[in-house]
Amino acid sequence: MRPTHARYHLGQIVRHRKHPFRGVIFDVDPTFSNTEEWYESIPEDMRPAKDQPFYHLFAENDQSYYVAYVSEQNLVVDESGAPVGHPDLENFFGEIEDGYYPLQIALN
Repeated sequence: MRPTHARYHLGQIVRHRKHPFRGVIFDVDPTFSNTEEWYESIPEDMRPAKDQPFYHLFAENDQSYYVAYVSEQNLVVDESGAPVGHPDLENFFGEIEDGYYPLQIALN
């Protein structure tokens, strides 16, 4: 089993390694904590290991805003400095500061 120390943190802007989207982390699971149906819907040759942190993102791509659930192995830091336009950000975070969004509410 891999160590489950999260590499990324709340408010950090990240992007997916393989797919064209980016987002802001708003929650972290120390290991996989979604449904088996969701996991099985990922093509077998692309399925991430379950024993790593998984991140909940306010995500965006060129067409839409949505919530994504992504394994740590599939994320990298987004160093573009560009803000994320997801409409739910303002409910949890303040204005972007040095590439991060400061948390404005207490989360469990």
